Amino acid sequence: MTIRVLIVDDQQLVRAGLRMLCQTDDELDVVGEAAGGSDAVRLAEQMHPDVVLMDLRMPGMDGIRATERILASRPTIRIVVLTTFDDDDHLYPALAAGACGFLVKDASPTDLLDGIHRAAAGESPFTQAILQRLVGSAVAARVSADMDVRANSAAPHGIMPNLAERLTPREVEVLALVSTGLSNAEIAERLHLGVTTVKTHIANLMAKTGATNRVRLAVFGTRVEQPDPG
Repeated sequence: MTIRVLIVDDQQLVRAGLRMLCQTDDELDVVGEAAGGSDAVRLAEQMHPDVVLMDLRMPGMDGIRATERILASRPTIRIVVLTTFDDDDHLYPALAAGACGFLVKDASPTDLLDGIHRAAAGESPFTQAILQRLVGSAVAARVSADMDVRANSAAPHGIMPNLAERLTPREVEVLALVSTGLSNAEIAERLHLGVTTVKTHIANLMAKTGATNRVRLAVFGTRVEQPDPG
């Protein structure tokens, strides 16, 4: 299946480099380039891309606003932020706007191409350091909330049931690797499984945990205790 890609960046050299990289992959078709947010919104309407590589800092309409506008009219488009700035002031607004992934521009060509494929497949590609930071922040917030609940209501230990009891041993292994930021292909290689099998396990994990995306599933992974072998 051909993946239609729209490249959005205010630097012509960056756009040219991304186009050349995408052209090395027979499954990718660059259907347009935009130098700013307004052009990105217009081209998204005209070209119907599957994946948009979105810069954030651009003159005029920035990448955050462009992401909101594109997804408001075409919510099935997958928007992956590709930026130099990986700080929280850029990360969280991008995710709130609806971006499905967040990659930094120093990512390797292999990781960038893999991120496009993962986004098109419904996954959420993140630079590993960013995913770990998101998970760490979410866990810290959850721990703080649980402590507040216990302090205010004297709730007994075990507010959240042991999730591992509802998972198969293989699902526990997959979940642990998801929480480290590995892609489906990397998990498959680590566990000597097919990528399709890994996708099935992740779909089952999302159903059992109620997680709506990979980041939330990763958060669950940091909170699962291994079953007691005894």
